[in-house]
Amino acid sequence: DGHLNNSLGSPVQADVCFPRLVNYLYLRFGGMYLGGSLLAERETFCLCCSFGISLTCGESEDPPADIAIELKAVFTDRQFVRNSCVAGEWGEEQSSIPYFPFIPDQPFRVEILCEHPRFRVFVDGHQLFDFYHRIETLSAIDTIKINGDLQLTKLG
Repeated sequence: DGHLNNSLGSPVQADVCFPRLVNYLYLRFGGMYLGGSLLAERETFCLCCSFGISLTCGESEDPPADIAIELKAVFTDRQFVRNSCVAGEWGEEQSSIPYFPFIPDQPFRVEILCEHPRFRVFVDGHQLFDFYHRIETLSAIDTIKINGDLQLTKLG
């Protein structure tokens, strides 16, 4: 019906219709769990320089919410960087990837699968990298934040 289909364990606290042009979007869900996954698909790309996807423990800004994983695709540098922030401290940024999977103006599908002891990140069905958990309580991860000039066609 064009509304958000939530596969993350509980209803989100937003009414989102797709396709949707996103400059900044956050949605709350019932908490991450082993075997859970997040899926983001986009239809078009407005040739911006980057986009980001973050899974966080709430949306607090003061004090800042912990960030379990922050993904940022930087088209100009052909990088897909990831990091986390726990108790206000950023970890070591990771940027090594076998190839840059995004092509301007081409659709893509990003899936983040939660496993023990890591997130596995897939782009268009191909595993790109693993990111080991830095947050101990996975159920505390209950918010997704997406930014960038994207037109989302599916989020679940």
